[in-house]
Amino acid sequence: MTKVLKGIAASDGVAVAKAYMLVQPDLTFQEENVEDPTSEIARLNQAVADSEKELQLIKEKATANLGEAEAAVFEAHLTILADPEFFGKIKSKIKDEKVNAEKALQDVATEFISIFENMTDNKYMQERAGDIRDVCKRVLAHLLGVKLPNPALINEEVVIVAHDLTPSDTAQLDRKYVKGFITDIGGRTSHSAIMSRTLEIPAVVGSQSATKDIEEGQLVIIDGIGGEALVEPTKAEIEHYHQKAADFAKQKAEWKQLKSADSLTADGKKLILGANIGTPKDVVGATDNGAEAVGLFRSEFLYMDASELPTEDDQFEAYKKAVEGMNGKQVVIRTMDIGGDKELPYLPLPDEMNPFLGYRAIRISLDRQDIFRTQLRALLRASHYGKLAIMFPMIATVKEFKAAKAIYEEEKAKLVKAGVPVADDVEVGMMMEIPAAAMIADKLAKYADFFSIGTNDLIQYSMAADRGNERVSYLYQPYNPSILRLIKNIIEASHAEGKWTGMCGEMAGDQIAVPLLVGLGLDEFSMSATSILKTRSLMKKLNTAEMKQLAQKAVTECETTEEVVSLVKNLSL
Repeated sequence: MTKVLKGIAASDGVAVAKAYMLVQPDLTFQEENVEDPTSEIARLNQAVADSEKELQLIKEKATANLGEAEAAVFEAHLTILADPEFFGKIKSKIKDEKVNAEKALQDVATEFISIFENMTDNKYMQERAGDIRDVCKRVLAHLLGVKLPNPALINEEVVIVAHDLTPSDTAQLDRKYVKGFITDIGGRTSHSAIMSRTLEIPAVVGSQSATKDIEEGQLVIIDGIGGEALVEPTKAEIEHYHQKAADFAKQKAEWKQLKSADSLTADGKKLILGANIGTPKDVVGATDNGAEAVGLFRSEFLYMDASELPTEDDQFEAYKKAVEGMNGKQVVIRTMDIGGDKELPYLPLPDEMNPFLGYRAIRISLDRQDIFRTQLRALLRASHYGKLAIMFPMIATVKEFKAAKAIYEEEKAKLVKAGVPVADDVEVGMMMEIPAAAMIADKLAKYADFFSIGTNDLIQYSMAADRGNERVSYLYQPYNPSILRLIKNIIEASHAEGKWTGMCGEMAGDQIAVPLLVGLGLDEFSMSATSILKTRSLMKKLNTAEMKQLAQKAVTECETTEEVVSLVKNLSL
C-alpha cells in the first residue's frame, strides 16, 4: 500500500525516482584487543585504499561539476591518505598496543587534530584539522563496512531523502541526476528550500519522518506543488503524477512566453523582478527565467564552497562573471553573511547561546576587516564590468552602516589611486532585516542608496520565533499586520529620500504577498528564479490603485494573518 508523507511544498514540480538516503551512518565501535596485529594493519591498508579510490572519483566529479578550485579540498584529503607519518603512527599503535584499527585511528586522529587546532599562529595549518577529521571519518566508515553518503557520486536519477540539507550539501547536487528531495525538517524559508528553488528541482520539506519512513532504493514521488511524497506508489498513481508533471510543464511553457516582457501591472506601472542567486552559475537560470536584475547574490556561498578563505582574485572572477552574465542589468551583491546556521570549518566562530543573535554577518566583517576589505576590493574591481551594487547584511544602527561605508570608501580610494578601474555609479545599500533598523529607516535612508528587505530574518526577529523551529513555526507569519507595517515604514522612508526599496526574502515571490507588496509601493521583487515568470503573470492582473487600498486595509483594519490572507484571496483576478 502506498505510504503518503505530508510536508511543506518548497519548490514547484513533480519528480518520480528511487530514493537516495543522504543520512549519516552510525560510526560507533567497540575498542578491542587483537591477537594478530598484521591482519589488523591489512584491514587498515584496505580501508585506506578504498578511501583513496573513492576520493579520486569524488575529486573528478567535483572538478567537472564545480570547478578545480572547489575540488582542491579533495586533493588535500588524498595527500593526508598518503602521509606515511600519520598512518605509520596508527600502524605502530596497532602493533605495539594490540588494539583494533578503529581505536588506533581514532586516537591518532584526535592527537593530530588537537595539534593542528592549537596552531593559532598559523591559520593554514589550523585549517588542516578539519581535513584530517573528514579523511578519518571516511577511513573509519570503510573499516566498519558502512557507506558514507556522497551526492557527488550519484550517477542515476534519484530523489534525495535527508533529515535536512545544508547549503554545502545542496551546492553539490547535480541536477542531471537529482530530480527532487524531501527532508524531515525545514520550511519554505529554510536554506534547503531556497536552494531547491535555485536549482529548480521539486522539493518537500518538514515531513517530520521521511528518513524513517523511506528506505534506500524505494520508488518515491515528490510533489513539490502539493507538498507531499508517495512511497512505493501504484501504477495508477505514477500515471496520475506523470500527468500532473506534464500539466505543470505546460503551465511553465505559458509563463515562458513572458520571459522578455516588462514587469507591468494592469495599469502599466513598471516594476523590477529580480533573481536571488548563490553562485555565478545561477545567472543562467536567472536570465532563462526573465530576470530583470539580480536582487541578491549570496556571496557567502563562495566562502562555504571553499576549503579556505577565497582570495581577492577568486572573488573578483566570480563577481565579474556574474555582472557580465547579466548584460548590463543590475547585480546586487550582499557582503559575506556568515554566522547563525552558516558556518565555515576554516573560520572558527565562538560558541554562542543563540548564534542568530550573535557574532554574524556585518558584525564579523567590521571585526575582521582583513576579510571584509579583501571582499570589498574584489567587488570594486568587478564593478568595472557591469552594473554592480553592494549591500551590507544585518545592519542594526546608523553607526554600523557608516562604519562599513567608510571602509568601502577607503578601499575604493586606494584602488583609484593605484589606477585600478572602478565604476563611479556603484550603489551601496543595506539589508533591512532587523526591526530596530526598520524603525529608524528614515535615518538610515539618508546614508544608504537603497534598502533590500530580508523578510526571512525580519519576520523571525520581529516574532521572536526561530524560523527553523517546527514548534514555533506557526509564528512565522509574513502576512501579519505587524510585519506589513514594518515593510510600509521601510518603503516610505526610502521614497521620502528619493531612494528605492527591494525585497530579497522569500516573501517577494509569495503569490499571497505580491498584491500587498505592490500596494505598499515596493520597487524591486527579488526571488528564486523559478518564481519570476509566475509572479510576472500575476502582476499583469494587479491594478496599483486597487492594491494600495488593499494594503492600507490590511495594515490598518486587519488584526490577524488569517484576515489578511482572506482579504487577498477575495480579490477578483
